[in-house]
Amino acid sequence: MSKGKGDKEPTYGEAAARLEDILSRIEEGQVDIDELSGLVAEAARLVALCRGKIQAAEIQVKTITEQLERDVQSDEPPPDDDGVDENIRY
Repeated sequence: MSKGKGDKEPTYGEAAARLEDILSRIEEGQVDIDELSGLVAEAARLVALCRGKIQAAEIQVKTITEQLERDVQSDEPPPDDDGVDENIRY
């Protein structure tokens, strides 16, 4: 899985599927010792890619939810100008 100039970055699903394939091959003993180090290096790159995509998604979700909260707050009616909170009993 080399990344040349024309190669595009795999999606999270593609990277996860490739990781599963690599792990399965190693667990089943289908990997020649000469191939092992290359597969481990590829797996490490894929794990880093997946982590980056997860972190980016977390930031995006946080940004969206914060914007939604701001939108909800701006839709709330303004408080009365008399400075008295009607919910407080004296």
